Amino acid sequence: MAEFHNAGYKGLYNGETADDIFKRKQLRYREDILDNMNEDELVANLFRINQTKPKLLRDNVQGENNFQNVHYEVGKKVRKAIVDIGGIMPEEMQTIKKEFERT
Repeated sequence: MAEFHNAGYKGLYNGETADDIFKRKQLRYREDILDNMNEDELVANLFRINQTKPKLLRDNVQGENNFQNVHYEVGKKVRKAIVDIGGIMPEEMQTIKKEFERT
């Protein structure tokens, strides 16, 4: 399952893997990436996850490579929507910890 989410991260984060995100956010061992996202970043990821499952079912996707491709493509489409709207890219958003440190 992790490899599928990793493919989705790659699509949404312009090629970054879960490990890249983990390191960039300077998370400690066993901290969850999703738990350390600000609201906008979390919403983008939840939307990506939420749209992937029905697409897999609707398109009757079979095979691990095809599953990963769908996760990646949905991530890319969510990223494109953010670009089209003029939003901040997920990899440029601060972690929750950093937001709290500023206040």
